[in-house]
Amino acid sequence: MSEITLSQAQAQVDVWIKTIGVRYFSELTNLGILVEEVGELSRLMVRQYGDQSFKKSDEGKDMADEMADVLWVLLCLANQTGVDLGAAFARNMEKKTLRDADRHKNNTKL
Repeated sequence: MSEITLSQAQAQVDVWIKTIGVRYFSELTNLGILVEEVGELSRLMVRQYGDQSFKKSDEGKDMADEMADVLWVLLCLANQTGVDLGAAFARNMEKKTLRDADRHKNNTKL
């Protein structure tokens, strides 16, 4: 499968929701689902990179799949609220680049 843009991903999610998923869950429900999905990703990362050991219930879990679940729900929320994530990401990168041009270079902790 080839790479896609954020706009293409948003469009694919929208088509899937409207044809297979029937309709979007409410924005508030999707926010709750997003938090759940981030929690599942967190659980795996804590076990892989942190101090906790894996449990039997963690078997078969895939970090890339958990990240994709987070992205899926974020794409749903963007569609529901009229946010163009590609454009928002570009603006956010510009903001961070201007704001932090020297900040991290001058951080003695880094």
